[in-house]
Amino acid sequence: MSFQIRRRTLMLGGLAATGAVAGLASSAHAERELPLVPTRNPLIERRADPFITHPVRGMYYFTGSVPEYDRIVVRGAGTIEGLATAAETVVWRRPAGGRMAGHIWAPELHRIDGRWYIYFAAGDSDDVFRVRMYVLESPLADPRDPSGWVLRGRIETEWDGFSLDATTFEHGRRRYLVWAQSEPEIAVNTSLYIAEMASPFALATKPTRIATPTRGWEIQGFRVNEGPAVIVRNGRVFVTFSASATDSRYCMGLLTADDGADLLDRASWVKNPDPVFVSNEHTRQFGPGHNSFTVTPDGTDLLVYHARDYRDIAGDPLYDPNRHTRVQQLYWHRDGTPLFGVPVGAGGPIVRLTPSDVPRGFLRHSSFVLRVDADVRELADSQFRFVAAADGTETLQSVNYPDRHVTVAGGGVRLEPGPGTAFRRTTRGPGVTLELAGAPGTFLRHDRGIVTTGREMTFLLG
Repeated sequence: MSFQIRRRTLMLGGLAATGAVAGLASSAHAERELPLVPTRNPLIERRADPFITHPVRGMYYFTGSVPEYDRIVVRGAGTIEGLATAAETVVWRRPAGGRMAGHIWAPELHRIDGRWYIYFAAGDSDDVFRVRMYVLESPLADPRDPSGWVLRGRIETEWDGFSLDATTFEHGRRRYLVWAQSEPEIAVNTSLYIAEMASPFALATKPTRIATPTRGWEIQGFRVNEGPAVIVRNGRVFVTFSASATDSRYCMGLLTADDGADLLDRASWVKNPDPVFVSNEHTRQFGPGHNSFTVTPDGTDLLVYHARDYRDIAGDPLYDPNRHTRVQQLYWHRDGTPLFGVPVGAGGPIVRLTPSDVPRGFLRHSSFVLRVDADVRELADSQFRFVAAADGTETLQSVNYPDRHVTVAGGGVRLEPGPGTAFRRTTRGPGVTLELAGAPGTFLRHDRGIVTTGREMTFLLG
């Protein structure tokens, strides 16, 4: 994926969240100019541990945990947005008793060698937490058809212990399984393991432990590393994972290995010292985690995850049903590492603005003062939304402080609470200009990194 800003098609199907967004979608220039993936938040309510496939013959397929933990569901649509309202099919139900009749957790749907596979975790009727990993297989083209699904059995690992959250990926002509498990000799709830696969339902090698919870952010409530997801980009293999209890302390970490390394060697993996995705009080998104990755039709990477809209939970958070599926763009720094930002709230498409004379720079806020910096790692500080007004003007809303808008006052440009300054956005070649609606001929611009106003300047949208 290129690290240069590029124009993308706006998928207007996701722009129905607010009246302001609807106004934006109806504007003549919105479809031409806004280049990034719109945010529909939540995408699917009451579906945790979400998994969305890459497009298969023009279709996306979704599965995830249901609050009753009693069945596996699949839905499909031609667009990501279409999954929100797509019909849902139950493709497998737990038996009435015995093995696999307990909690059914975290299904994932994978296309391997022309067949579909669902990896899931299941407890037993006499102990719903005696959780092990299992595999379903279907030879049919449509994974929503329940008639094709056959249980292929349990994935046997080194230990007969608590195991869950299996995911699989192919790399270097080898297929791997990554999962979470409780190892008898380690005093934690779960660690992460990897092994090469002999088939889609059996391991070929002994497992290698690649992560165990040791840092403060991994041991809140429970000592957990779980929910791995894999994305291979820019010469590296990245594994995200979730940590701590499933309340607002739930968060995501990141493991990295070179793509030419021996992935079965524990020394190949490096864990980020800090979490990469956490709860955010300002956007009112709590407990983000158990993610997966997919792409738009043009190849833009998307982060799929669940989170709640509130912090406080009555009772055991495991049985709170309101972990909703959410989707937002995954960005990449120039050095090839992922930028996750914050779990964003509801609203329209998110943009980053680059001055035409600083190709590596981004408009961003620092201590609520607007400036332009190169190679910004603080992704959320450089993300904005255009919010349309009835008169055709727009304001610029901060993504990570949605109660604040770009405001021109007293000779400076800041993020301030309230509606902010109204702009008129006009296309100029590959970018746009932002003219102050109350001061014709005066535009938002920068001067040696300081954001100010003055003569016309073009911003690229990315």
